[in-house]
Amino acid sequence: MSCDRRGMNRRHFLQSLGAGVIAPTPRFTAAHPEATPADYTLRIQPVTLELTPKVHFKTTGYNGTAPGPILKVPEGKTVSIDVFNETDATDIVHWHGLEIPSNVDGSVEEGTPPVRAHGSARYTFVAKPSGTRWYHSHMPAGRNLNRATYTGQFGFFYIQPKNEPGDYDAEFFLAFKEWDPFWTTMVGTGDSLDVGYKRFSVNDRSLGFGEPIRVKRGQRIMLRMLNASATLFRRIGFAGHRFRVVALDGNAVASPQEVDLLELGPAERVDAQVTMDAPGIWILGAVDNHDREAGMGIVVEYAGQTGSPVWRAPSRKAWSYPVFGTNGQEQTADLTPIPLVFRKRFISSHWQDKWTVNGKEFPHTDPIEVSTGRRYRLIFDNQSDEAHPIHLHRHTFELLNVGGQPTRGVRKDVVTVAAKSQVEVELLADNPGPTLFHCHNQMHMDFGFMALFQYAQNPGS
Repeated sequence: MSCDRRGMNRRHFLQSLGAGVIAPTPRFTAAHPEATPADYTLRIQPVTLELTPKVHFKTTGYNGTAPGPILKVPEGKTVSIDVFNETDATDIVHWHGLEIPSNVDGSVEEGTPPVRAHGSARYTFVAKPSGTRWYHSHMPAGRNLNRATYTGQFGFFYIQPKNEPGDYDAEFFLAFKEWDPFWTTMVGTGDSLDVGYKRFSVNDRSLGFGEPIRVKRGQRIMLRMLNASATLFRRIGFAGHRFRVVALDGNAVASPQEVDLLELGPAERVDAQVTMDAPGIWILGAVDNHDREAGMGIVVEYAGQTGSPVWRAPSRKAWSYPVFGTNGQEQTADLTPIPLVFRKRFISSHWQDKWTVNGKEFPHTDPIEVSTGRRYRLIFDNQSDEAHPIHLHRHTFELLNVGGQPTRGVRKDVVTVAAKSQVEVELLADNPGPTLFHCHNQMHMDFGFMALFQYAQNPGS
């Protein structure tokens, strides 16, 4: 089967769903400006980014910017968001990490209607759970690198806790992003196609351009960080400082820890506090020298300090989810196991690989059936030679075992499963409705790495 036809499989599936789906509740409706005003308005439209004075890049974003506006909503508030699609292509907005109904989640596979070209929609839902969430396009891209998460269609969605600790002096939202993608080949994999990038930034500026983060000695700052990459993992350091990790994917960790570097797979978020106790002018950014020097960094400037920004590589200690949890010895024998095996099949040179879940490629993957109120042990068995950022929509799961190391108290909606490794998580099936499960690498999910969780019908329902 050709790569283009395989790329069309998901597109045809989406089109068939979108043509016949009617939202089961009035939570997803057409946006009418003359009606009750929405809390927020997002406009999908062309954007020209000025990464540096000499580097301008065209993409698609929200409200004329990329990232889009930071949406801040109190926990538990019913929020309405109007989306106007001012482009010539169908699109959709996914509210990543929110525990909301399927018909407003922003996944056509789950039954959310797409937003037609030059059309509009109003999403209405209760904002929960609290923490650092985000929103982004959830369309297939296939071989079109001007679509979906390759573009600037993303932004932070911060749900303010009812009881905000307030134990910091200032907060900053930092999205790490690559731009200007192109097709290349992956060394050592039979020349399978991969995606490379020419430009790099934190938010909408490359390192050395735009405004620095300005701080004062003695401050404690909160950094809310997002890996908005379509395909790449990131290691992030902060010269002269350490990160105190307090939340992963917006969820408070059981054991906050100080670390020298962060690792984020695509779609992962880290909230970290930093005590500003080293006056100077420093660089926060990618540990990879090429990508940082090409733009993936931001200057942090103490008041009253002058000079050139300084970079110091952090220690190379391994990143580990379990260090942020507890010893993980709680009984888990009563959890119903669900094995999920991930494999790759090489198709041909200069072509995309094919990805399967339990031996099948989406949309032919078998539904994963769960029942409301039951607890499950999901066993992510990565038998491929690549790491995968695994995402489950509309739910939060708790890590149980990472590469053989037990843990508890780390709750996420994306988890990186290393190559040739396993991760086990506990899922409480508490949000009925079709639920998408996939690798958050855009290329992997476009070429098969997806499945749907389905809630069993209760007797008499």
